[in-house]
Amino acid sequence: MITKIAWRNIWFKPLNTLLSIILLTASVAIITLLILLQNQFEKKFNSNIDGIDLVLGAQGSPLQLILSSVYQVDAPTGNINYTEAKKWMDHPFVETAIPLAFGDNYRGFRIVGTTPDYLKKYDAKIQQGKIFSTNFEVVIGSAVAEKMKLKIGDTFFGSHGDSEEGEVHKDHAYKVVGISAETGKVVDNLILCNIQSVWAMHDHDHAEGEEHSHDEHEHHEAAGEVHNHDEHDHDHENEEAHNHTEEIQISEEGKEITAVLIKMKNKPALLSWQFMIPMNTKMQAASPGKEINRLFGLFGIGLQALQYLAYGIMLISGISIFIALYNTLKERKYEFALLRVNGASRFQLLALVLIESLLLCITGFLFGTIVGRIALVLISGSSEEEFKMSFNPLEFVWEKEGYLFLLTIFVGILAAVIPAVKAYSLNISKTLANA
Repeated sequence: MITKIAWRNIWFKPLNTLLSIILLTASVAIITLLILLQNQFEKKFNSNIDGIDLVLGAQGSPLQLILSSVYQVDAPTGNINYTEAKKWMDHPFVETAIPLAFGDNYRGFRIVGTTPDYLKKYDAKIQQGKIFSTNFEVVIGSAVAEKMKLKIGDTFFGSHGDSEEGEVHKDHAYKVVGISAETGKVVDNLILCNIQSVWAMHDHDHAEGEEHSHDEHEHHEAAGEVHNHDEHDHDHENEEAHNHTEEIQISEEGKEITAVLIKMKNKPALLSWQFMIPMNTKMQAASPGKEINRLFGLFGIGLQALQYLAYGIMLISGISIFIALYNTLKERKYEFALLRVNGASRFQLLALVLIESLLLCITGFLFGTIVGRIALVLISGSSEEEFKMSFNPLEFVWEKEGYLFLLTIFVGILAAVIPAVKAYSLNISKTLANA
């Protein structure tokens, strides 16, 4: 009964009520959004670096190397010599070394030359088909298969570089031979093939550039390079030439890769390698854990500022509730006196004011939780298009969101304390005598 009266009372002045709810909704929405973003962001980043102690790559920004090689969200720092990298990959201190070669994309999804160990590292099981075994066979991630509507046996042409608008390589078609199961990791958004496919594709580009200065029907072959024998169109008329290219063994001499993901047996060597490799080679060895902690530190400043803003808005909403309750108390003192005459106790009047405040806070919290998740959906759509990273709006971080709910209730109680005490100590006879 008291709750029903309280609900009607808070809508006695709808503008005041709406202002309080809007302020609470805004503060809760911002904090909820930050909680979900931070939690899922850290989960995704940490799950992708699990099992990677060092990333070997071209000298430059270590953070850029980690973002491009592990998370596939930035341009690489450059290429490294495969023969030189292999010396470190075969070192006794190394447990596993997974080479990566970039260069092309298909409609924004990066094509990565690597080994089957890359799939094992992310526990990406083959859901359909098989693992790539020859040149230009590819295994596509679950997200790529879903968004591009690709299936086993389909073929496509890659575009040069990271940009979807890059020059299309029409001389070699990639063939889908496998689709990996969903992992929630970066591999879901990648197209994987062997490294020889990347070398063959770009060796052909290099050879084609040389041929432009000669008769376009002549073929010039250099040691360790693969050249296309005939142009074929979108209908794959020259399938025999394509198959012939697949069978050619490409020499590793003078070839380049983009990076190597290394897991160490000897953990104490991690620090020394980070100094030794750039001093003795043209490469660098970056620690994913160290760089990601630095990235989180940079993000943390902005997130903390937004949290302070949200808490400030929540404080203002508490003050708004207090002012609304305090001002209406004078107008409602006769109502409270009549309630007392009709049998209501002092505690029931106190509870009535508290419940009004709590109803406002709970309503604001519910709306804030919904608005925060709607904002996450919008951010997820943008980040998925730009960085191939999505967020789950239906996830609940019970511990942190539970604390937020308790904080919201505390603000409501604090705002209602003084008006509730005044209602409790109301003098019936004096109030009715002045009516």
